[in-house]
Amino acid sequence: MANIYERIQKCGSLLRRCDKYIVAVALAVFAGPGPRPLFAAVLQQQVQSLTVTGKLTDETGAVLPGVNVMEKGTTNGTVTDTNGDYRLTVGSSNAVLVFTFVGTVSQSVVVGTQSTIDIQLVSDASTLGEVVVVGYGTQTKRDITGAVSSVKADDFNKGIINSAEQLLQGKVAGVNITSASGEPGAAQNITVRGPGTVRSGSTPLYVVDGIPLDNSNTAGMGVDNGGTTNPLNFLNPQDIASIDVLKDASATAIYGARGANGVVLITTKRGKKGQSGVTYTASYGVSKLARKIDVFSADEFRQAVPQTGAEVIDLGGNTDWQDQITRTGTTQDHNVAFFGGAENMNYYASVGMQDQEGILKNSNLKRYTGRINVSQKGLNDRLSVDLNLNASHTRNDRPEVSSLINTALTANPTMPAYDSVGGIYQRQDPINPLAMLNTYKDITETNRVIGNISPSFRIIEGLVYKLNVGIDMTSAIQDVQRMPSVYPAQEGRLDSYFTNNTNSLIEHYLTYNFSKGDHAFTLLAGHSYQKVTLKTRYWSISTFPISGIEPRYNAGLGSEIDMTGSTDNNRPWGKAVKNELQSFFGRLNYTFKERYLLTATVRTDGSSKFGDNNKYGTFPSFAAGWIISEEPFMTTVPVSTLKLRAGWGQTGNQEIEPKASFARYVTATGAGYSYPFFPDGTAPQGTIVQNYANPNLQWEVSKQTDIGLDFGFLDGALTGSVDYFRKVTSNVLLKVTVPDPIQPALFYWRNVKDMEIVNEGTELALDYRYDTGADFTFNVGGNITFINNEVRNSPATLIPSGSISGSGLTSASVNGYMNGEPIGTFFLQQFTGIGEDGFSTYLEPQEDGESRYVSGTALPDKLYNFYLRAAYKGFDLSVNFNGLSGNKIYNGTANLNFSRAQLYKSRNATDVASRYPNEDVTNANSVSTRYLENGAFLRLNNASLGYNFSPEALGIGNWIKSLRLSVTGQNLFVITDYSGYDPEANAEGRRIEDANSFGIDFASYPKARSIVFGLNVSF
Repeated sequence: MANIYERIQKCGSLLRRCDKYIVAVALAVFAGPGPRPLFAAVLQQQVQSLTVTGKLTDETGAVLPGVNVMEKGTTNGTVTDTNGDYRLTVGSSNAVLVFTFVGTVSQSVVVGTQSTIDIQLVSDASTLGEVVVVGYGTQTKRDITGAVSSVKADDFNKGIINSAEQLLQGKVAGVNITSASGEPGAAQNITVRGPGTVRSGSTPLYVVDGIPLDNSNTAGMGVDNGGTTNPLNFLNPQDIASIDVLKDASATAIYGARGANGVVLITTKRGKKGQSGVTYTASYGVSKLARKIDVFSADEFRQAVPQTGAEVIDLGGNTDWQDQITRTGTTQDHNVAFFGGAENMNYYASVGMQDQEGILKNSNLKRYTGRINVSQKGLNDRLSVDLNLNASHTRNDRPEVSSLINTALTANPTMPAYDSVGGIYQRQDPINPLAMLNTYKDITETNRVIGNISPSFRIIEGLVYKLNVGIDMTSAIQDVQRMPSVYPAQEGRLDSYFTNNTNSLIEHYLTYNFSKGDHAFTLLAGHSYQKVTLKTRYWSISTFPISGIEPRYNAGLGSEIDMTGSTDNNRPWGKAVKNELQSFFGRLNYTFKERYLLTATVRTDGSSKFGDNNKYGTFPSFAAGWIISEEPFMTTVPVSTLKLRAGWGQTGNQEIEPKASFARYVTATGAGYSYPFFPDGTAPQGTIVQNYANPNLQWEVSKQTDIGLDFGFLDGALTGSVDYFRKVTSNVLLKVTVPDPIQPALFYWRNVKDMEIVNEGTELALDYRYDTGADFTFNVGGNITFINNEVRNSPATLIPSGSISGSGLTSASVNGYMNGEPIGTFFLQQFTGIGEDGFSTYLEPQEDGESRYVSGTALPDKLYNFYLRAAYKGFDLSVNFNGLSGNKIYNGTANLNFSRAQLYKSRNATDVASRYPNEDVTNANSVSTRYLENGAFLRLNNASLGYNFSPEALGIGNWIKSLRLSVTGQNLFVITDYSGYDPEANAEGRRIEDANSFGIDFASYPKARSIVFGLNVSF
């Protein structure tokens, strides 16, 4: 019987390859009494039950382990092994196999008569975001319950990119990234779902390959000069694989005391198994001033000055000073990357160089970077070790930005730039702006090394222990020098700042994945300890002789340095602080029937920044998700994805100055510290209290609720999400004035218990992808955020935040924090015109005698971005727009410079100075709504056109895998009513008592318009 059974099996194997009618005849032969029905049943089983084998590869031919292979409509399935091979027995020849893998297009194949089915999966841009990095791990996008957005390298902004935030601008709903300065390497202002703090930092937490960066580790050191450098300049944008933004508290609570402002997770590139190669990318960019401020030309100036009643100082020239201080800047960017992978090891290594000339003369950024990422497996894949190491050297050369711009805008346009022999035209009043360029230098050189090693060990199936040890070391020198000169008349001076910062991290955590029936669990528990030490030293030397030698090359030429204690003018100083953060954290992810999701997170943080009574704080969060599209009743609904999310959580903000809870004393000489005891007037050192101790000081707390819906239609071609959020910051940290006037300290830090800052809004994101399956693909989408901000229960009528300084302005406050109004509310006199007497008139004071009125806010209430991408054969095109509305900008540049009084003195201005012919030349140029403007704009951020050549068609396919040329335009145009250089302006240097300031433009570095040519080659 057994022998007959085996023969029937062989027969069935042959019949599977025959026509179905032959199979029917064979079954009929075996029908009838006796043992024949048994043989028929065996044959029927052999005909219907088929074993299929095959191999899965990607577009390059590399094998794909871990591909899901499922028999459609059943739970029968398998995954490919490490060689990409699979084996699956299906029910019949009518079975359909479905092959799915993260980042590729799913494929379905009817088995038919095939016993071997090999599949090559192609990448799918629409699913590249399927795996999303979250705190201390990854999740598939379908399983995420929080508000998390992921942007992959293919979707990054293109062009001249200095830092990671520029890659992200306009890509994520609820995230406002503004380039407040056009300076190379300038800091980007970024807020996630609105600002929620007064004097503590509002920058999100950046985590690079598992290392949380400390914001104080990247702050500016010494002289500001119109802008600060970017905290992420050390990263080569070409090395970044993805950026994930955690927006709501249910996602950020895993970072506890640092998650209130959102979390930005940056993941760098890694090698892949079975793939190896070398890539070279290069670009060359040309940049010019995008928009000028429309000051008078020389001829217009000669007509305008006499109208003020003054005699014009006509020096015979015709000079556009904005042209003189700016230039056509060039940028070169070169990067080489090596990557590969074998059975147990993969690697990625790169070197990069960027050399960017700013559009202001003497403004440059040079950056050299090197990176190596290595992953090694061992012990039969139970042990895995990841190593990430990045080193960078950055040099920033900067002119005296604000002074240079103000001088150039007001310089007499009839003054020649150069004299008859080609030298700089020398005059003491007015000063030639070009002389300022020759006599001032601000040079900062920064070396930074950041790296971590992360071994993980699989203890038992599903249980993994991971250790993460990281170090981030920065050393920087900033030299600010003024050359001794006759024109302009100044003594030489050198100010030098030396900074050494170290951020060390050690973390241990366990992750346990297990399932039982319809239930799946992921448990995370861990401990983290992070220590940051900051050391800064400063000294200054003045009174250098005119020798032609720059002070920074021979400081000994200076004749004055205070070492006697008799004056504070040039006294060397220094500081050193240590911040420590110890944390315990845990998270539970639970899935039921693959469609009901639950996440619970808790983190307890202890920080040295806070008082003895509040060293530790606990931050919980909860979130749930329901994948509605997986329900049986949705089978007839034309929806590919429908998921409902809801979450609530608490996070904290500890971004205040170190040791703010402790008493601090300052020992020095001079007024306010001591007085002279001796006949010669020598003052001994005195000690004063600088800050009172507050043992109850603790974190700001941000509570956030989020309700979201993710959806997809048209078989996933149209996808999107909508989120409602409400973020309430309480326990607000304030540096307040001591109420008792006889107290020796001016300020102390406290929490304002009842004060709240509320951000509430709605986000909508849409994306449509069309693929003809042939040569043409098309992608269009965008996002919009509606957001309202409000300050509640503030202890003060106005907490001033931004000011304007200059002649006659006396640091007048412009905006601040007011009850019932958004952050950055402008509180100003209402300018109504010029009276008959020639002086400004204003709206009458309010009933309480207050002469200032609420006049709008610096915060936009709408943020929007949209994009278009298309590809046809070898060509591809991408276009990105971004904009905002609902905000105002205070034009401090115009307030200081463009008055009738200035024009009367033969200093240049715009037509604002001539708008009122009867205005008296002694009229005070007071802070008022006269200089408040609409800040809304729409910008074509970047547009890129590229062509991918066929190496085979060019006859170079044996040694080149891919070849691409591209041209990209940045900041091609901006539509705005704002009269300044650019509506994305915010002069951080105008802050009052360290309050966060928004929406003030004061001689900001202008934006450039750039054209960039790119080359990408893979070998």
